[in-house]
Amino acid sequence: MSASTTARTFSIGDEHFLLDGEPFRILAGALHYFRVHPDLWADRIHKARLMGLNTIETYVPWNEHSPERGVFDTTAGLDLARFLDLVAAEGMFAIVRPGPYICAEWDNGGLPGWLFTDPEVGIRRNEPRYMAAIAEYFEALLPIVADRQIDRGGPVILVQIENEYGAYGNDKDYLRALVDLNRAGGITVPFTTIDQPTDQMLDGGGLPELHKTGSFGSRATTRLATLRKHQPTGPLMCAEFWNGWFDFWGAHHHTTGAAEAAAELDELLAAGASVNLYMFHGGTNFGLTNGANDKGVFQPTVTSYDYDAPLTEAGEPGPKFWAFRDVIAKYAPVPDEVPTASAPAPVFEVALDRSISLSDALLSPSSKLGTWAGYDHLPTLDEIGHFRGFALYRTTIDAGGVLSFGEVRDRAQVFLDGAPVGVLSRDHHDSAITVPGPGVLEILVEDQGRVNYGPRIGEDKGLIGPALLDGAQLGSWEVLPLALDALPAEATLDAHPRAASAASIAGPAFAGGSFDIDEPTDLFLSTVGWGKGNAFVNGFNLGRYWSRGPGETLYVPGPLLRRGRNEIVVFETLAIADPVARFVAEPRLGHTDF
Repeated sequence: MSASTTARTFSIGDEHFLLDGEPFRILAGALHYFRVHPDLWADRIHKARLMGLNTIETYVPWNEHSPERGVFDTTAGLDLARFLDLVAAEGMFAIVRPGPYICAEWDNGGLPGWLFTDPEVGIRRNEPRYMAAIAEYFEALLPIVADRQIDRGGPVILVQIENEYGAYGNDKDYLRALVDLNRAGGITVPFTTIDQPTDQMLDGGGLPELHKTGSFGSRATTRLATLRKHQPTGPLMCAEFWNGWFDFWGAHHHTTGAAEAAAELDELLAAGASVNLYMFHGGTNFGLTNGANDKGVFQPTVTSYDYDAPLTEAGEPGPKFWAFRDVIAKYAPVPDEVPTASAPAPVFEVALDRSISLSDALLSPSSKLGTWAGYDHLPTLDEIGHFRGFALYRTTIDAGGVLSFGEVRDRAQVFLDGAPVGVLSRDHHDSAITVPGPGVLEILVEDQGRVNYGPRIGEDKGLIGPALLDGAQLGSWEVLPLALDALPAEATLDAHPRAASAASIAGPAFAGGSFDIDEPTDLFLSTVGWGKGNAFVNGFNLGRYWSRGPGETLYVPGPLLRRGRNEIVVFETLAIADPVARFVAEPRLGHTDF
């Protein structure tokens, strides 16, 4: 149960949201518990209140809680109950957006990969298989939310139905079925929908009985007028005020000026509207959780979800924090207390003095990285139940020639008898490469993040057939899915010292080192000089890095560290010229004007 207070009421009036019957303006900020270390939740929530906000909004990622059907994980960083209780403890309210689809630049838009293994499932519509899976999800989730509603003494004042549905479909029966499932699960607070303020999206994405909100980042007066045309009464709300943007690999770091964003917020609040800042604090796409866009070109989202938000990825107040605080103070009380900036992070180097190739690591009798399995055809990663990250494909060829696939999703490094041949990359629309032969053909495939928006949600990952060599089909394959959500124990590399004469590390390989600290604190791991891969601290997957940028650091939350000895391991797929891990004083995100 929540840290309860007296039960209160929250409703939607003719002009305002009503808290205990009195007009109430929602001043909310998006803060995704699943993108922030749980020991830092309270700090981020507190800083939201110090900026003048009264509400925290969060999505719920179905796929993260349910990596396989029948599982609903609420441990550690997925403890939504603890998160909502911390919101209540800060004296703030909460908005919960359980989807089931969330977008959020999150892997598969929050939909579980296993959901799509049935080719008959009908996504985001009133289809029995899909609705049955949602019912199971809500049965596990909704008691957590229901127990923490405002009418039970908790912080939750609104629950959103679906997410930007008007940009995808207009199945009203589906939306009504979601409403029924939420009500059956004990949700009594008002329901909202959100769509961009266009006639088509607002018509398609809502129901008359659901309160419509908008998503936009500028021209508030015009956008609110469109929203009002579709909803003659009730409070106006921008439930995603886009005060920044996300980054994808190979592009610049997106930013907007603080003064410009504050002026847009001022226009919105001057119109009397409620607001949810997207994002107040973005956080990090730890591990293999990032999503991707594909509108003709595949663009996977980077590890940092800094979003150029008021609170930076590392929880520091940035220029928008102070600019937004000044604006909010014109319309609502703002606490006298202000957050203070942290000291620069420690700067030091760690020699990566232990390494082992991926092939040698797989030969270890104690390896937990994965197991080979044979197939008489080319399987997708979804077919073998591997829904994130890396896998090895292997076959033997009798001669060289042009190797081609139907599609590569999303990146494939090709080797023949252990020697690199080349790379096939989805964002370059690569699907063929010339290989010498004969020999053992191995292909390291990386799922770089599942598409989170549009019609390609739920597509299979891996190598998509047919696989042809000079036009002849290759039918016999072995596949080994790599378990890299967290680091397997043997990759601590204690028994694998790197040769002193080795000046670099050639991937795919693991490389690691140790370092001592007196007191845990946030760190910033520089990835300059590294190729492409993932980094781990004390077994925790910090996320992906890539020399393409824009980011040049990975954020290491202080709670991941411990006094004394700590371990860093890198899974490098290309090469590290100088096998040293460098920790720097501040994040380097490659700032460029948006």
